[in-house]
Amino acid sequence: MATNENLPPNVIKLLVRELKNLDETPPEGIKVGVNDDDFSMIYADIDGPAGTPYENGVFRMKLILSRDFPHSPPKGYFLTKIFHPNIATNGEICVNTLKRDWKPSLGLRHVLVVVRCLLIEPFPESALNEQAGKMLLENYEEYARHARLYTGIHALKPKPKFKSGAISESTAALNVDQTNASVCSVDPKTAVSGAIVQPTPLAPSLNTMKGGSAQEPSTPALNSMAEIGGVSSGSGAAAPPPTVATQQKEGGLAKAQTYKKKIDARKKSLKRL
Repeated sequence: MATNENLPPNVIKLLVRELKNLDETPPEGIKVGVNDDDFSMIYADIDGPAGTPYENGVFRMKLILSRDFPHSPPKGYFLTKIFHPNIATNGEICVNTLKRDWKPSLGLRHVLVVVRCLLIEPFPESALNEQAGKMLLENYEEYARHARLYTGIHALKPKPKFKSGAISESTAALNVDQTNASVCSVDPKTAVSGAIVQPTPLAPSLNTMKGGSAQEPSTPALNSMAEIGGVSSGSGAAAPPPTVATQQKEGGLAKAQTYKKKIDARKKSLKRL
């Protein structure tokens, strides 16, 4: 779960909504991920637009948010090396949206779309990479050749994938009430208070959960099975207490003997007559 110590609570709430929206309806050619340790760093994989020297490439970038976001713009950097007039050799992105044209109403989606559009239409007039800007103005074919070369070397490499559902899990974790965690916690004092846990049909007994090391008490059904099969519980051990079935059998025999005695007495009295 993200700690988000670098961002105030109001910014975190804003990011939760926007990241969830980006995850559910991502912009074309853009996949967003988050840093599990810090929401102030937003990552994105941008697909190279078709018909450009960046086609078939995947370029990873990051946005760094300050504590003053959204009042101040994020800083953008390409992590994948790219030959582009508006992207410096250290990856810094130069675009007016991230500078003088920034407005607090603009969100992360707008920034990411603008950066991808920058791959379609560079602005050599405000170049951070002077070589790329000059080459674009003087010889586009040479510029495109260099850009394709960089794309083939750096942007076609497989990149570590964002964790599946990372945004949903991280944003959901921020909305979970911390009191819910206490429901699953066990108080050591309560655990040893001597309370008896009654197993239910849907939950295993405490002995079963602990590996069944403690011997479970015998049941009448098990005792009956032992008696029928003639199996003793151990040599010299005391006989188990009579079961209900055994008691009923003995009671029936006693009644039959009593009834037989009464019949015999009647026969003797009839003979005397």
